[in-house]
Amino acid sequence: MKICVCVKQIPDPNIEVSKLDPATNRLVRTGVSLVLDPGDEGGVEAALLLQEKHGGEVVAVSMGPQTAQEALRRTLAMGADGAILISDPALAGADSLGTARALAAAIGREQPDLVICATESTDGYTGMVPGGIAQLLGMPALTFAREISIDGDTCTIHRVTPTGYQVVEATLPVVITVASGAYTPRYPSMKGIMASKKKPLSVLSMADLGLNASEVGEAGAKERVVSVSKIEARAAGRVIKDDGAAAVAIADFLDQYKLL
Repeated sequence: MKICVCVKQIPDPNIEVSKLDPATNRLVRTGVSLVLDPGDEGGVEAALLLQEKHGGEVVAVSMGPQTAQEALRRTLAMGADGAILISDPALAGADSLGTARALAAAIGREQPDLVICATESTDGYTGMVPGGIAQLLGMPALTFAREISIDGDTCTIHRVTPTGYQVVEATLPVVITVASGAYTPRYPSMKGIMASKKKPLSVLSMADLGLNASEVGEAGAKERVVSVSKIEARAAGRVIKDDGAAAVAIADFLDQYKLL
């Protein structure tokens, strides 16, 4: 079984406050500490657990600048067998669809049985790329998985819902998004870190994938961030002191917002 895992290098959410370039409204990625997206680490863990049970190969796939090789090396240290970086200056400014097109082009060459993604990236939070990959590759999409099992050519997941979970299945090949926190990623061992230096990491350009600027990158983007504003400060809460009429006051307050 071959599994492709989509990963992304992002500013470290534990120590960095996201900054936007006022000229482009894009996230500033230079001069900051960059890490493998924590959500993607969960996706890598899910892939490695399936590989340990069913055998096969895990390939991490990313799109980004050359520095993204560091994030891919971490996936190799965790246990992935190979990695692919799509890197090309013309990809700057790619929207969700352009990103999905580039990733799908690289993944399609691998002919995987499974494509695993985080539900959304920690920096962008659009959650649109996995669905785009599935559409472009003609695969079904199983989303918000907290548990994945494979039986023959059938993939079954426990899909997280607000009230519990649903059992959903599809025939391979399939794209799966892993719910946040569903898988605890393993730490790379020293042996894994040393071995990662010898594992294959390919760097592909748009030309390598047969893509052009009219399809991906800023030139092909259908989405644009036209303005950015700070979120409104939260208003102070209302304090109700119990003078004997607190219950009525609370009920009136809840009724005001149609919460009763």
